Amino acid sequence: MNHHWFSIIAQYASVVGFMIGLPVMAGAYYESFKARREARRAREGELHSLNCVEFVAGDGTCINLVPLERLHSLPHAGDVILLPGNDTEEFLAGAYLVERVEHIYTRAEYRGCRPHEARLTKAVAQVTSLNPVMTV
Repeated sequence: MNHHWFSIIAQYASVVGFMIGLPVMAGAYYESFKARREARRAREGELHSLNCVEFVAGDGTCINLVPLERLHSLPHAGDVILLPGNDTEEFLAGAYLVERVEHIYTRAEYRGCRPHEARLTKAVAQVTSLNPVMTV
């Protein structure tokens, strides 16, 4: 009699365990996949300015980053823009002239994307300061 109850409980326990265990295992695999992908992107240096417009000086020093979602239009060569600077004495807040803009595209990776579809991932605007130089 005891054996009969144990076999019934074992059958239901294995079904319930499968129904709970499979989604948990799939979720854990997905999270580890995302963590590996993020670690790879961090090693490649993609996360620092991903989905941003990066304003750089002539020597390659970053002045500011602006998320692409917050822009209503991208800067063009010849535009004069006002930047808050980077809180150092080297790049103060003020006017900057955009000399050139480089656009970086990557493959679109979402469900339903078209073949060979690309998306704007980053824009780099090289700027020159129009601020007067203060000499003491």
